[in-house]
Amino acid sequence: MKRTGILNAALSGGLARLGHTDELLVCDSGMPLPPGVEVVDLAFLPGIPAFADVLDGILAELVVEGATAAREVRTANAECDALLAARLSGLTYIPHSELKRLSRSSRLIVRTGEARPYANVLLRCGVAF
Repeated sequence: MKRTGILNAALSGGLARLGHTDELLVCDSGMPLPPGVEVVDLAFLPGIPAFADVLDGILAELVVEGATAAREVRTANAECDALLAARLSGLTYIPHSELKRLSRSSRLIVRTGEARPYANVLLRCGVAF
């Protein structure tokens, strides 16, 4: 059994399979999940696990070269917007409908137990060298 890092086997394996420019969506429990995309559903109870905790765990494991969030997060969920801005340099915003469309081409979707609106971010993988 792993001693450190992400212990969830599905999430650990899904992250290990990502390559440069692959996209990963970290989302709240209300985000529609597109068919045909690998999903690691961590949602247990409303708010558990929290979006911030899952994002921090993923960011500790991945190199991220770009991030995109829904424009609506700025007004509907200021706490999440501040969290994203603090952790992701160069964060871009697009309409939520566009984020949902782009999520269909993600290699991996990680669903959290977050129950606040627009707690979603699309991460583009970078390389460690």
